[in-house]
Amino acid sequence: MKHLPKSKSIAIGKQVLRFSMSGQGQPTIVMINGAGGPLEGWHKLYPDIEALGAVVSYDRPGVGASPPPKEPQVGTTVVMQLRALLREIAAKPPFLLVAHSFGGLHANLFARVYAAETCGVLFLEATAPDDVAKLKQYRSAMQRAVAGLLDRVAPPDANDEIGNEDETVAEIAEAPDFPPVPVTVISGGRRLPRWMVSSASVEERSRNQEGLARLSPLGQRVIAQKSAHFPQMTEPQLVLDALKKLITRLPD
Repeated sequence: MKHLPKSKSIAIGKQVLRFSMSGQGQPTIVMINGAGGPLEGWHKLYPDIEALGAVVSYDRPGVGASPPPKEPQVGTTVVMQLRALLREIAAKPPFLLVAHSFGGLHANLFARVYAAETCGVLFLEATAPDDVAKLKQYRSAMQRAVAGLLDRVAPPDANDEIGNEDETVAEIAEAPDFPPVPVTVISGGRRLPRWMVSSASVEERSRNQEGLARLSPLGQRVIAQKSAHFPQMTEPQLVLDALKKLITRLPD
């Protein structure tokens, strides 16, 4: 992780957030982690990503070096915190959002609420609203057992984002339409064992990934054939290449 820029902490309202900002120019690339994923999870994209523009990454409350959340992390709270952070550190719009996993919900909402400040979105194995609504019914016995064990070992915080995911999905449904900005969806093409993830779950998630690409008339989908859920770790060059191509499609 030697290429990662140094991180800092800053108070945003009542919440302290850790962030890093490096590179320069436009667009400003905003990295939105998956649930529980600290900013170190982007390390394989550095330093090359810094040649594409200014790059901001951060830890949401309760993740990495950011203290636990002081209020329920529903989607609107998360995107307002992010926008306040971007303003406080003088990050210049428009923003190109790069969102992994659960962070896809936040990018989806941010783009709708702050459409004038969003120039494009790279969804990276991102959670779609229908994933939250439908995938639980397809969970394998192993997934149910692991989820139950985690709940007993580490009871969920009522303020955390996973516990408030249904409200976040409802907020996306009530938000303005997704803007007609360039969108790229990168989906992992490597299939996990059937005892871990059912065929029905895989099919549902594939439909939902296609749905993310259809959010915009400028949407495209890329399959990362050698990756499962973390293309930024297993195929970082593919992610960088997709990001470069997306930048060429941004409005002037």
